[in-house]
Amino acid sequence: MVKTEHPGEGTHVAEYGFHNPDRAPLGIEVTSITCLASRLSPQALTGVHRTDFHQIILVAAGEAITMVDFQDHPSPPGTLLHVAPGRVLRLPRPVRPADPVQAAIVLFTPAFLPPLGAARTLLTPFSPAVWRLAPHENTLLTAALGELAAEYRSAVRDPCSATTAELLRHLLAALVLRLARLPGPHDSQPGPSTTAGDTFLRFQHELERSFATTRNAAAYAARVGYSLPTLNRACQAATGRNAKTLIDARVALEAGRLLAHTDLPVAAIGRRLGFTEPTNFGKFFTRETGLPPGTFRTQQRP
Repeated sequence: MVKTEHPGEGTHVAEYGFHNPDRAPLGIEVTSITCLASRLSPQALTGVHRTDFHQIILVAAGEAITMVDFQDHPSPPGTLLHVAPGRVLRLPRPVRPADPVQAAIVLFTPAFLPPLGAARTLLTPFSPAVWRLAPHENTLLTAALGELAAEYRSAVRDPCSATTAELLRHLLAALVLRLARLPGPHDSQPGPSTTAGDTFLRFQHELERSFATTRNAAAYAARVGYSLPTLNRACQAATGRNAKTLIDARVALEAGRLLAHTDLPVAAIGRRLGFTEPTNFGKFFTRETGLPPGTFRTQQRP
């Protein structure tokens, strides 16, 4: 990881771009939280940051807490985390200082991963962030990470081997596909069909482009070329929530990021997100998060 410029005036969140310290051109790094900690500052280890690359973390030992997008997740052994680019993260930190966390970590750029149609939803900022693995799942994924780590070491030893780099891509693809088939928090039924999945992905792309300008679910349905009932069914199948709920959650998430990591006035944040009146923004944010914007900002600051 390499620290980059802050994205705007008054920001507090650290921005990290991908940098492989072992083999610079390679778009993947397989390491451990212990090795990562040895080269990061205490502020980077304990502070909130976002990256332009994916992070997969599998906790092997130690009781930890991990924060993803302002939600603390207890992370005991057997916890798997995937943090997509753009999400805010605080790395796993031990619940008890005398009980250090051991975790395998895979960092990779979006470009390093081959195209994976079956994993497209997983690779977006809307994907589940945390899984509690069943014992057989933990065994399988631990073995997959071990194989990936072994090939990564081979790639570092032999930087001229195109074959090893290609093998790394495919082992990473296999790992991501295994993550994609894990049951999610709303997986009481089979996942969305291909058509529903495509509809949801189109909605996600449009939501990322337009959440600051409209929160009207019917407008999103029109933009992606479907009726609102069809869009709601696709969203429900993918996440268990309808389109309007997802739109509001995305706006509230961005508001939370701006409140926590910038010095912008609350009214300016509201205007940036399409609210013409500060009171309307305050009511919206309080409804979505349970806290007024000012209280949320105070609680999130160190």
